[in-house]
Amino acid sequence: MSPAPPPLRDAPLTVGPPAPSALERIRSRGGLRGVLPLLGPAFVAAIAYVDPGNFATNVAGGAKYGYLLLWVVLLANLIAMVVQTLSAKLGLATGRNLPELCREQLGRRASIGLWLQAELVAMATDLAEFVGASIGLNLLFGVPLFAAGLMTGAVAFAILGLQARGYRRFELAVGGLMAIVLLGFLYETLKIGADWGAAAHGLLVPRFDGSGSVLLAAGILGATVMPHVIYLHSALTQDRIRARDDDERHELFRFMRIDVLIAMALAGVVNILMLTVAASLFHGSGLTGVDSIEGAYNGFKTLVGGGAALAFAVALLASGFASSSVGTYAGQVVMQGFIRRTIPLVLRRLVTMTPALLVLALGFDPTRTLVISQVVLSFGIPFALIPLVLLTSRRDVMGAFVNSRTTTGVAWAIAVAIVALNGFLLVQTLAG
Repeated sequence: MSPAPPPLRDAPLTVGPPAPSALERIRSRGGLRGVLPLLGPAFVAAIAYVDPGNFATNVAGGAKYGYLLLWVVLLANLIAMVVQTLSAKLGLATGRNLPELCREQLGRRASIGLWLQAELVAMATDLAEFVGASIGLNLLFGVPLFAAGLMTGAVAFAILGLQARGYRRFELAVGGLMAIVLLGFLYETLKIGADWGAAAHGLLVPRFDGSGSVLLAAGILGATVMPHVIYLHSALTQDRIRARDDDERHELFRFMRIDVLIAMALAGVVNILMLTVAASLFHGSGLTGVDSIEGAYNGFKTLVGGGAALAFAVALLASGFASSSVGTYAGQVVMQGFIRRTIPLVLRRLVTMTPALLVLALGFDPTRTLVISQVVLSFGIPFALIPLVLLTSRRDVMGAFVNSRTTTGVAWAIAVAIVALNGFLLVQTLAG
C-alpha cells in the first residue's frame, strides 16, 4: 500500500490593502486632473437655465420694463442654487433619483399623477427649446421654421447619443454649448454697454409695474427654475462616482456644491446679461416688436450691427440644441422613475416635439408661445419641488445627509413663494 498523503493544510492568508475606491483613484491624479472629473452634472442642469425660454422672457422683460425685473432674475438663480443642490444631494445620499423615490415613498396614485404632469411639463419644455432653436436656424440660414424644427430634433438626438459613450463626453458637449451662450452675451454687453446704476437698482429693489410685469416675472421664474432638471440632477449624481462610505459621500457632496455654485452662477450671469442688454438697447428706443426674439435680432442689426445680431442668433441656436437634448434625457428619467417604463429615445423625441412642430407648422407667434410655455413651466415647479423638500427632510431617506432645519425652512419658503406667485398670476389672468 502506498503511504497516506500528508494532511491538507490551509494556505496562509495574505491580506493586502483594499482596492482603491473610484474617488481615491480620481484624487490620486492630483491638481486639476483630480478635481475636474468631480464636476459636470450641474453644468448639464444649468443649460436648462439658459434655454430659449430665457431668451424670450428676458428680452421681453428688458424691452418692456427696462431693468425693473432684474431682481426676479437674480432671485430665480439663487433659488436654482438651493433647489439643484438638494436634488444633487438626494441622488448622492440615496443612490436613487427623485422620481424613483417618489414612486417608493408616496404611493402609486401620487406617482402616476406626478408622472402625468411631468410629461406635460416636458412638452412645454420641448416647445420652448425647439421653437427657440428653430428661430435660430431661421435667422442664421433662412431655414423655414418647420424644417428647422426637424433639424433641431436630429441634432439634439445626436448630442444625446454621446451619453452612450460615457457621461463625460455628454457633459463636455453641453458645457461647450453653454460657453458659446455666455461668450455671445459677454460680447453683446461689451459692445452695447449699460446704465449700471439703474441695473444695480433693478437687481436690488424688488417691485412690479402692473399685472403684465407679474406675468413676465412668472415666466422668468418658470424659465429659470426648470422642473425637469430638478428630477434630472438627482439622476446625474446617483451613480456617477460610487462612494464607499459616508466620508466619501461627504467629500463628493462638497465638490457637488462647488459644481452647483459655479454652474448656476454662470447661468445667472447669462440671464442677467440677457435682460440688461435688452433693457439698455431696446427699452425706450422707439423700435416696435423688439420684445420678440425675431424683433430683437433685427433690433441688434439695426442699432448695433450685423456682428451683434450674429452673436445673438448663434447663442440662441447653441442654447436650443443643448437644452433640447437635456430635456429628452430628463424625460427618460421621469418615465423610468415614476412608472418603471422606458420607451426608445426616438419615440420620446417624436412625442414631446409634436406640439412644437404643430406651433411651427400653424404659424403661431413663436416668442409669445415661448413666454406662455415658461408660465406653464412655473406651474410645474411645485410638483417637483415639494416632493424634493419632503424627501430630503426625512432622516429615514437621507441618513446623515438629511436637511438641517435652516435648509428645510428656506426650501419651504421657496415652495410657498412659487405657489403664491402662481396663484396671483392665475387670479390676474382670469380677472383680465
